[in-house]
Amino acid sequence: MIGTDERYLKMENGTLFSTGNHPVETLVPMYHLHKAGFEFDIATVSGNLLKFEFWAMPKDDEAITGLHEAYLDQFQKPLKLSDVVAGLGPDSDYIAVFVPGGHGPLAGLPFDEDMGAVLRWALDNDRHIVSICHGPAALLACTPKVDGDAFPFAGYTITAFPDASDRMTPDIGYMPGHLTWHFGVTIANTDPDKSTYKDRKLVTGASPFAANELGKLAAETLLDAVAAG
Repeated sequence: MIGTDERYLKMENGTLFSTGNHPVETLVPMYHLHKAGFEFDIATVSGNLLKFEFWAMPKDDEAITGLHEAYLDQFQKPLKLSDVVAGLGPDSDYIAVFVPGGHGPLAGLPFDEDMGAVLRWALDNDRHIVSICHGPAALLACTPKVDGDAFPFAGYTITAFPDASDRMTPDIGYMPGHLTWHFGVTIANTDPDKSTYKDRKLVTGASPFAANELGKLAAETLLDAVAAG
């Protein structure tokens, strides 16, 4: 699981939005995968602690808060992503890469070379990629640096937090300004709803409302992959 170590996201008007990974979008999919028998290594780009939007923590849900507690040490002392990249190969134990949402992933992951390297490893080695809400912005880390090279996710269908909804969030007071950029791609959903989508080995969800369904879909998908050998 690659989380964000970024706390602040700069808005178009120059203000800073305090953000991070959304706890529901992180822990609910993790819960279903954990119950299916999968374990996680947690990484951030810098190796600094993962930032959460703790205002959204479902404090009365003991299953989710218990999972947070179980992985608390890894959240606070994650792996450095470049160290993970250095150890990746065809025989690596990882079956999937999970990038949770929240606005935090917009701040650094789409532009990080190590993020791109992990995603290209997953594509090249037949692994799954799971993401939700704003997490799929990390896919842009695979944007070609050489003119004429193909973007590896060209032609994929995803679900994610819609650009149109992000453009409304300053009006309701959620963000102090508009984002400096948007997804700019075709997204299957038009609302921040509970929809999910699986395209080849890319599994995505639209919003916090999709976290439960995404977790179940991801768990079923990875269990099927294990059964298929």
